[in-house]
Amino acid sequence: MTTPPEDAMPRLNPETIAARASHHVDPTTGAIGAPIQPSTTFERDADGGYSRGHVYARIGNPNREQLEGVLASLEGGDACAAFSSGSAATAAVFQSLSAGDHVVVPADCYHGTANLLRDVFARWGLDATFVDATEPEQVRAAIKSNTRLVWVETPSNPMLKITDIAATAAIAHEAGALCVCDNTWATPILQRPLDLGADLVVHSTTKYLGGHSDVLGGAVVAGEGSKAFQRIREIQGEYGAVPSAFDCWLVLRGIRTLHLRMRAHCDNAGKIARYLSGHPNVEAVHYPGLPAHPGHAIATEQMNGYGGMLSFQVSGGPEQAMQTAARLKLFTRATSLGGTESLIEHRASIEGPGTTTPDNLLRMSVGIENAEDLLEDLSQALG
Repeated sequence: MTTPPEDAMPRLNPETIAARASHHVDPTTGAIGAPIQPSTTFERDADGGYSRGHVYARIGNPNREQLEGVLASLEGGDACAAFSSGSAATAAVFQSLSAGDHVVVPADCYHGTANLLRDVFARWGLDATFVDATEPEQVRAAIKSNTRLVWVETPSNPMLKITDIAATAAIAHEAGALCVCDNTWATPILQRPLDLGADLVVHSTTKYLGGHSDVLGGAVVAGEGSKAFQRIREIQGEYGAVPSAFDCWLVLRGIRTLHLRMRAHCDNAGKIARYLSGHPNVEAVHYPGLPAHPGHAIATEQMNGYGGMLSFQVSGGPEQAMQTAARLKLFTRATSLGGTESLIEHRASIEGPGTTTPDNLLRMSVGIENAEDLLEDLSQALG
């Protein structure tokens, strides 16, 4: 298991852990930035051992180990395995299960997660039931004798639904199942699922953790004493879906400003959500920071902020939604989220056939630009 570095111990607050994420004083040069170590192989000792701790880059790399230590500390976890993408991290969790096992998943989860279960793991004999995870009793009713995992995604993508992590974890544990939470949208700055009873936390580090739309990555963080994590670590090494040394360095670079960026994302998203909720050409706004949001109370209890993501439905149908997005000047029409720049997308057309997302919905990743500039841009686009 990964041991967090001394300057990122769990006793520190997340902001301090983040700010010092890649702090490393080189004993030879005194450099305080972590070097990038691209070597794919490492020297063996004369007696056949590897006393310096590294064998081959698929198994371990100094930059990856540093990233894993920081992420474990940020989430208050015991260990972390970094992957080449968020989807690879998600897949590793499901790969750790067995044919014939059953999982309970939110109906409003990231479409990539749903596609993995329906198109890949169903063929391997993994059974999945999709439920409204905002209703704990629906989760409980979906439990079977072979249920081994309950998946949580909160806030959800793209409807910003809120799941009670503690209540869901309790239901999973009663059934002898794991509770796994995708914490990509909230980040450990706003939400720490392990503290609420989750066993594993999944991240697409591509998003807010990297924070600059220039690196792909994923991670699985385990709580203390997790028995499930060892298999995930084995899958990481055996399948080899690991990030490069440079990718790890970039994510660590991004984490250093995570707490500051999340504050700006949340402030801007809140202002935009309030503006949109009063606009005559907006049919509905989905943002947990709004008191009218169905999950507002739970979000307030389990989160330290409401995040930088929101979605809204434009009056007039899909054509009007597309035209609104096309008229925006400061919001780039692009998939992904969590960068410093504001992005917008027509989500249903991204998800494709079978989507349950309303066809007039636009998903927005609110950046850290000046809020007044963003509001002015929305005003001219909405009319």
